[in-house]
Amino acid sequence: MKYEYTGRHIDVTPALKSHVEEHFDRIGHLFNGKPAKAHVVIEVERGRHRSEIIVKWRNDVLTANATSPDMYKSLSQTIAKIEKQALKLKNKVIDKKQKAVKVSAVSTKGTEVKPEPASPRIISAKRYAVKPLTDEEAILRLHEEENQFLVFRNAETEKIAVIYKRKDGNYGLIEP
Repeated sequence: MKYEYTGRHIDVTPALKSHVEEHFDRIGHLFNGKPAKAHVVIEVERGRHRSEIIVKWRNDVLTANATSPDMYKSLSQTIAKIEKQALKLKNKVIDKKQKAVKVSAVSTKGTEVKPEPASPRIISAKRYAVKPLTDEEAILRLHEEENQFLVFRNAETEKIAVIYKRKDGNYGLIEP
């Protein structure tokens, strides 16, 4: 990383330079890959120590500033803000790369598009009159039908009933 220093109303001492470079060495793992340039501006005005850092990295500009009664504390706060921004930017780049699909996976040659199975739908059947029948007559009528069930009005109770073919070969009767 390259550093530039500007001091306004203060001389940039080697101790301040080493403080900044030491903090950036701790977070240097965030700036791996592309080279970064940091411009450090420190200023003293009426007892307030203000620091501003501008970092140019990965076609982006990270900026942060802080004001404190102590210059070292002000620089530490500013570098902490830069660290948060760099971490956020690096995670954004990593997420974008991980979500990307390789070109070989996108090719459409040799791939078939299978339609998704449609959800079950209701198909209206023909209407027919519900005639009064006995249970035995309903079984005989069920043999004539292609459906697996028959809705009829029970001749004895005058209530609607359903008779159906079971898998074991017998018949089931549903009465309300």
